[in-house]
Amino acid sequence: MLKEILTVSGKPGLYRLKSRGRNSLIVESLDSAKKRFPVNGTDKVVSLGDISIFTEDGEIALRDVLFRIAEKREKAALEFNFRKASDAELGKYFEDILPGYDRERVYPSHIKKIFSWYDILVGQGINDFSEPKSEPETGSDAETPVEA
Repeated sequence: MLKEILTVSGKPGLYRLKSRGRNSLIVESLDSAKKRFPVNGTDKVVSLGDISIFTEDGEIALRDVLFRIAEKREKAALEFNFRKASDAELGKYFEDILPGYDRERVYPSHIKKIFSWYDILVGQGINDFSEPKSEPETGSDAETPVEA
């Protein structure tokens, strides 16, 4: 699910991939306006499914961090005003969610962005950040059921 949710550099918020054009992507904003527009190949676009957070032991997928936030908040929006919080308050709150995050490479601005993305996703009813279920493999020798 997070593979189709995108962030576009220079534009606030999150976007859902709707279709692909010849040299662009057609995206729809995840806000009440639901505005659709093309994103050109010159714009930097990143899928939330491809983002990782640095930890002392390596990296952890953003999906896992969002899952931990959802678990802590019982899939509700954040009660904590992260936009006005000090850097120390952000770090303490994030430490409760992800102990061992790399404080030298994960900046307060990154933490605010993660919290902002979480609130946007929950506001749109996207609150299942569990591991995606893998599709069963179908080989060439697999039988396909036929309806009579």
